[in-house]
Amino acid sequence: MSGPELGLAISVFLACAVEAVEALTIVLAVGATRSWSSAFYGVGAATAALAAIVAALGPALTALPIDVLRLVVGGLLLVFGLQWLRKAILRGAGLKALHDESEIFREEAAAARAAGGARRGFDGYSFAIAFKGVLLEGLEDAFIVLTFGANQHRVGLAAAAAGVAIALVVVVGAAARAPLTRVPENTMKLAVGVMLSSFGMFWGAEGAGASWPGGDAALLAIVPVLALTALATIEVLRRTTAATTAAAPTDATPLTAADDELASAGLATREPV
Repeated sequence: MSGPELGLAISVFLACAVEAVEALTIVLAVGATRSWSSAFYGVGAATAALAAIVAALGPALTALPIDVLRLVVGGLLLVFGLQWLRKAILRGAGLKALHDESEIFREEAAAARAAGGARRGFDGYSFAIAFKGVLLEGLEDAFIVLTFGANQHRVGLAAAAAGVAIALVVVVGAAARAPLTRVPENTMKLAVGVMLSSFGMFWGAEGAGASWPGGDAALLAIVPVLALTALATIEVLRRTTAATTAAAPTDATPLTAADDELASAGLATREPV
């Protein structure tokens, strides 16, 4: 397996594992609260829809001229990768709340209970929520499988990596029977963001007619440089936030004795700054 193929497999595996964890939380919530069988029907229907999308679009993408394919795929991967990277950096710096699977599970379970009692037999609510959750989370995985696989004409390898990731999450989730809260989602999202952005830059530049020194070996420099840049950005944001918080004024200015007397009489005019 070549370097780019290994990078493809790792990127697809991590991305699909992250999305599978989030989809698992939704399925567990509606299944445990309402109907397992209907939730599984929803999962099956969404999986079939995603497989059809990959099977239909994969050959169409690989039929494009290689330079056009690399330019389009590189641009799309760069857009998606930078989005993943931005969110991971903000979460790592403490400027955005971490993804809390336990809280999401509680919210989904509460919404399922509020929707009324589950019907005997087929439960439309469980089916719809499970279908929507798996489909929406899976669409991004399908996009990554298609773009990575089509660019190297290895859709099969990308699909296999996705299948292994999803199967692993399902097995662990079934054993735990609870949301996978210990999975380091933000670290994985940071890694996926770095990989998607790196491959996006690499393939996009090649599609535009540029050539990288060393060919595919240039990825061995692009990936670590981008990863170190992301980590450095997180550290800078952390320190800036800490310094800003430390320098921020207090919520209210101290009151003098005269202010206390006016306040006791209900005539205070000073307001907190």
